[in-house]
Amino acid sequence: MDVLYFAWVRERIGIARETVNTSAPTVNDLVDELRAREERYAAAFEDTSALRVALDQELSEFDASLEGVREVAFFPPMTGG
Repeated sequence: MDVLYFAWVRERIGIARETVNTSAPTVNDLVDELRAREERYAAAFEDTSALRVALDQELSEFDASLEGVREVAFFPPMTGG
């Protein structure tokens, strides 16, 4: 599946997107896999309460199933101004 990173998540990880081979059943499980990869992923996903996730371009929750999902995007909450 394609995993996209935006804003400071992208800055901490150092890439904007990647293809990840995973059998993670939920977003939380995917995040655990990513955290275990390297320190930069652990830093980006240190506090998931500061992140939002979209599955196939629809906002979702971290306990959502990844079954059939082709794209996961992580980003900080939007702010207005």
